[in-house]
Amino acid sequence: MSVRHPDYPVDPQFVTRWSPRSFFDTPMTEAQVMSLLEAARWAPSASNHQPARFAWGLRGDAGFAAILGGLLPGNQVWAGAAAALVVVASKPWTEKEGVQTANVWHAFDAGSAWMSLALQAQAMGLVAHAMGGFDAAILGPALGLPEGYALHAVVAVGTQGPAELLPEKTRAREFPSPRRPITERAGHGTIPA
Repeated sequence: MSVRHPDYPVDPQFVTRWSPRSFFDTPMTEAQVMSLLEAARWAPSASNHQPARFAWGLRGDAGFAAILGGLLPGNQVWAGAAAALVVVASKPWTEKEGVQTANVWHAFDAGSAWMSLALQAQAMGLVAHAMGGFDAAILGPALGLPEGYALHAVVAVGTQGPAELLPEKTRAREFPSPRRPITERAGHGTIPA
């Protein structure tokens, strides 16, 4: 396992959080899922429009099966062992007095909600792995996604298991990924290329 070191002092939660694919078969409760979604609810939101939307299921129930069925096969292999699956979507417009206006910040806000969910999972002793490997043409209808809404990610949540529980091909990627230096990603007065 790689060891992560921040370039500058930050709370350890940011460096220790990562996205494992291996899960023990420990179940989660509806109350635990609702705590994750409650954390997501309090994420920042442009003009407080709160566009993020979620669908969730617990392993063994119909919601979980519907979400799992929308994942690409490579993700189904490991995500099926998670205790819960959560879909992150968003409403890309706002409405005021019957007039719809594009909300250009909807995806940004949904990403903020995902990070809040991920940090809450970590605080609860769980791990969360967001993935973009899903088929929107299957997932959207299976969950009753309202027309025009955007699907962003599916998040697998549960108790982290050892890499040995994964297929060999996936096992090789089961470690915290590094990050490029902050000096490559942030400039004083300029945006780095």
